[in-house]
Amino acid sequence: MLQGNLKKMSTEVSDGQVSYRLDLGNDSLVVNELLGQKVSLDFAGVIHCINCKKVTKKSFSQGFCFNCFRKLAACDTCIMSPEKCHFHLGTCREPEWAERFCMQSHYVYLANSSALKVGITRGDQLPTRWIDQGATQARALFRVNNRRMSGLVETLFKSQVADKTNWRNMLKGSSISMDLEHEQERLIDSLYEGLDSLQHEFGLQSIIDLSDENETHEFIYPVLEYPTKVTSLNAEKTPLIEGTLMGIKGQYWMLDTGVINIRKYTGYQATLTF
Repeated sequence: MLQGNLKKMSTEVSDGQVSYRLDLGNDSLVVNELLGQKVSLDFAGVIHCINCKKVTKKSFSQGFCFNCFRKLAACDTCIMSPEKCHFHLGTCREPEWAERFCMQSHYVYLANSSALKVGITRGDQLPTRWIDQGATQARALFRVNNRRMSGLVETLFKSQVADKTNWRNMLKGSSISMDLEHEQERLIDSLYEGLDSLQHEFGLQSIIDLSDENETHEFIYPVLEYPTKVTSLNAEKTPLIEGTLMGIKGQYWMLDTGVINIRKYTGYQATLTF
């Protein structure tokens, strides 16, 4: 039995095989070892803000209390829409935080999760970002010099390809293998004028094409059986989540009783029994 405040699972990859680790309280376990076993997560109804650690009645932006949600740069609208970054205007909520997390190199990538999608992430978050989205394949397209630039490039690609994962389809394991190198070439050819315009405005080195030095990464998730019907389990409505663990993908546990997004309940106090 493990007890404590939930956090997103950490991951490791070896030869494409994904391994998940859950830290709960002072303990840690490799979740892959629970496949096929009966498990339960009992939520105590207590939520601690992951920033200030205070008890909060409601979680905002996956783990923050309302006050932190309103004041932290990590919860600003530009986190979800990086093209709206306003650091250069001098209005960032936390300029020092932004220097560490936003004003550094980012990648724009293609991934195959439920289908082809475009996304962005910091340079130190690969392949973690791909795995958290449940991608079976992923390939970096460009390296750019800050978060705002990654958002501007992503916005171009959103005219041609989705930027969201259909999580229900992802959990059904329905993605078909794709030639991401071909998709990369097709999209860059289609969007060349827009990319050229951004480089003209921000400089040639603002967008580095990785076509000649990159590879497609593939991931295999620990899944015994994918659900044919995806039923979401809500810890707010049903504090005791029970079932046999059939698989792990993204940040989801797939039980024979339904699926639960572990990351959604960051900061929630829970007891895991297995």
